[in-house]
Amino acid sequence: MKKAMNSALVYLILALGAGVFYREFTKANHFLGQTTLGVLHPHLLLLGTGVCLLVAFVFKNTQPKHLHTFFTLYQVALPMMIITMGLRGIVQVKAISLSKALDASLSGVAGLSHLLLAVSLVYFLLAIRKNYLQES
Repeated sequence: MKKAMNSALVYLILALGAGVFYREFTKANHFLGQTTLGVLHPHLLLLGTGVCLLVAFVFKNTQPKHLHTFFTLYQVALPMMIITMGLRGIVQVKAISLSKALDASLSGVAGLSHLLLAVSLVYFLLAIRKNYLQES
């Protein structure tokens, strides 16, 4: 699946960039504590590159109905999650004081993205199940 392979490459580039950004941004701001930016790199590698490669390999020759739903939902949810993680990390490093409403909004969008990601992964498992049941 060409879309999945291209997405894997994009997520790999983003993951590498996120790793460099984390290192340089925290160093430039003399930040020594824990931040969400520290987990952005592995999230992009595993959930971005890893899952897209898995999709490409598992569905090389077939494309079940649930696969399109999964991939569309996943390509909305994962970037939404990554953006909220990046914003939260920048706020932490810069020690920006957010209003309660803005903080709750950021947390709400992060929660929604995690929910969408979970739903998309259920669709992914349904697509795998359907694919292997048809082959049996």
